[in-house]
Amino acid sequence: MSTGSGAASAPAPATPTTRTSSMFSSLRIRNYRLFFLGQVVSNTGTWMQRIAQDWLVLSLTGSATAVGITTALQFLPMLLFGLYGGVLVDRLPKRPTLLVTQASMALTGLALAFLTLNGHVEVWHVYLAAFAVGLATVVDNPARQTFVTEMVGPDQLQNAVSLNSANFQSARLVGPAVAGLLITGVGTGWAFLFNGLSFVAPMAGLLLMRARDLHVVERAPRGKGQMREGLRYVAGRPELIWTIVLVGFVSTFGFNFPVYLSAFADDVFHAGAGSYSLFNTLMAVGSLAGALLAARRGTARLRVLVAGAVAFGMLEIVAALAPALWMFALLMIPIGMFGMTVNVTANSSVQLSTDPAMRGRVMALYMMVFMGGAPLGAPIAGWITDAYGVRAGLAAGGVVAAAAAVVIGLVLARVGNLRLALGWHRGHPVVRFVPREREQLAPAA
Repeated sequence: MSTGSGAASAPAPATPTTRTSSMFSSLRIRNYRLFFLGQVVSNTGTWMQRIAQDWLVLSLTGSATAVGITTALQFLPMLLFGLYGGVLVDRLPKRPTLLVTQASMALTGLALAFLTLNGHVEVWHVYLAAFAVGLATVVDNPARQTFVTEMVGPDQLQNAVSLNSANFQSARLVGPAVAGLLITGVGTGWAFLFNGLSFVAPMAGLLLMRARDLHVVERAPRGKGQMREGLRYVAGRPELIWTIVLVGFVSTFGFNFPVYLSAFADDVFHAGAGSYSLFNTLMAVGSLAGALLAARRGTARLRVLVAGAVAFGMLEIVAALAPALWMFALLMIPIGMFGMTVNVTANSSVQLSTDPAMRGRVMALYMMVFMGGAPLGAPIAGWITDAYGVRAGLAAGGVVAAAAAVVIGLVLARVGNLRLALGWHRGHPVVRFVPREREQLAPAA
């Protein structure tokens, strides 16, 4: 559903009118099934390259700072040029655009493989490759996000976005493990080679799609001031701007897990790298579960987004106070689950609330905030951790995420002329926002 060209008068989420009955319902659509299978292979390769890239830089330089520079170079293009990428995506046909971006990332992986396997790789080669991948991502990311709507339509968007997240989280579990085996067995070059070749799968899927089955989406004509137009569009719609602001707070202050988890493993529980790996694995399991549950839910409601962000923040506070390693480790599962609920619900609600001709620019802004938040927040999290301890750092991130969710939820309720309703329904407490003109909640049990 689109909000149209007028300003939105209420922040009620634009959601599909049909609730899906199956967790994998969007996979019945042939074009999306081809896309999904291609991403299974490509995401695994992407995670393999991330691990191999960091290991290679560390082995070449012996410097953790150099690893940080590599990561920064990969995210920098999105921060600098993300909105321009959104403008291009709104103008261009998505499928040919994705073929170009996927091919460019494949060439980058193959070039690194060639240099590494021949023993000629230098750290500046890795820096250049990371920046090149970042440049391709500027266009590839919003193009992939918005192309999902063309494949499945609005009724299946929430399900497809959720399955994309589940796909990515599954690769997060498999890719690093496979990369570790390749690096220790035959060297980092083979991980780069696998990643380069893995792009054959999504490119083949794009080529095999039936154009007649794609949903027709209006493309923006070429014109001046389109980036400013996109920013004005978002600013004029409370359901968009406040969703993106909430994602920004959660991403910037709540998602700094590389800082927190390593410090908990080493400084708090004195358990070493094995526990750090366990924390990440359990969080990935929770994220996968959250993505699948979102796929089963089939709707994108802002109240789910706000409640998920509150739960995410509160769980971080509880984890910060956890006295034992096993308790902290188990809390990673629901933290991952609610973090993914925030991600999936925000992503799909923003897409469904946006006019098709503006979707590339809006999703580019969304991805800039989501992907750029953690790198900006990591130094703040690191400073708090160094100055006051990692428990204080994690608790502070949770407080900010939960407080932002509560405040933004109240703002959206006020804009939408809603009120907080408390009561009982079928023996359970009910807390929800309802229109002010409604006088009663559901009948008490």
